[in-house]
Amino acid sequence: MNTGHQTSPADRGAQLRVLACQISVPPTLSRTDRDQHVERIATKVDECLSRQPADIVVLPELSTIDYSRDAFAGLDDLAEEVDGTSARAFGRLARRHGASILFGMPRRGGKSFYISQLLLNPDGECAGVYDKIHIAQFGASMEKEYFERGSHTLTFDLKGFRLSPIICYDIRFPELIRQLCDNDGTDVLLHCGAYARDESYYSWHHFAVTRAMENMIWLVSLNRAGAFYGRSIICPPWVDQQHPEIVFPDEEVFRFLTLSKAEIEAARGNYPFLKDRLPSYGMLPHDQVTAGPKN
Repeated sequence: MNTGHQTSPADRGAQLRVLACQISVPPTLSRTDRDQHVERIATKVDECLSRQPADIVVLPELSTIDYSRDAFAGLDDLAEEVDGTSARAFGRLARRHGASILFGMPRRGGKSFYISQLLLNPDGECAGVYDKIHIAQFGASMEKEYFERGSHTLTFDLKGFRLSPIICYDIRFPELIRQLCDNDGTDVLLHCGAYARDESYYSWHHFAVTRAMENMIWLVSLNRAGAFYGRSIICPPWVDQQHPEIVFPDEEVFRFLTLSKAEIEAARGNYPFLKDRLPSYGMLPHDQVTAGPKN
């Protein structure tokens, strides 16, 4: 069992500077609406990065369009390929500041549409794409009517950390997160969502804290802004009174975070959960008995 990729002595002191962007998204019923929105966000991020640098900028799920049935009905116009208008706008920003950028958009793939996170490297080029694997169709979500599920995971290395993007509903499947952490060595989970305040909203933070602690990783769980959304949560590898999670307010937030490899190492050194976990619980013999009275 792998509990993280091989950590060098230099990596143990590594720090990752993240600009987490909980953004407002207006109605986007046309390409003009979408492009004006993206330019506004790019300007805001540019202002932030001009004040202080970041290694990576992270934006939420479908950050280029409104999360609504009206917007999804217009995917023929609003969805983009990996070299589309939004990627070019954020690519210019990446080159200007020498930062990686992870942003969400509806991606056109052949005749299908995907809920995707695009990773742009500091040269502004698309370095990778993650398509949402678990498509939500409950509460305020209606994704299966418009989108196809993804078929691959993605990891990338940055500043001595290994990072993996997942999207919204994905966090509710521990098998996926265990694969990314145990087999692929993920240190930081970039969980980008569009959590509307439906009946599933309350449980979201509980899942975020649990996934961070059971794998002893950093977890950046980003929502979009607004009274119907908001409350992004940042979880360290161990959450307690001395190491609390960070919860954003409802309004638009652009916040710099410093993630340290030392906190991962400390959590794993203090608590032996990962070492004590069995490789497989399916291999255990199974006893089935009757506890009730005999007939």
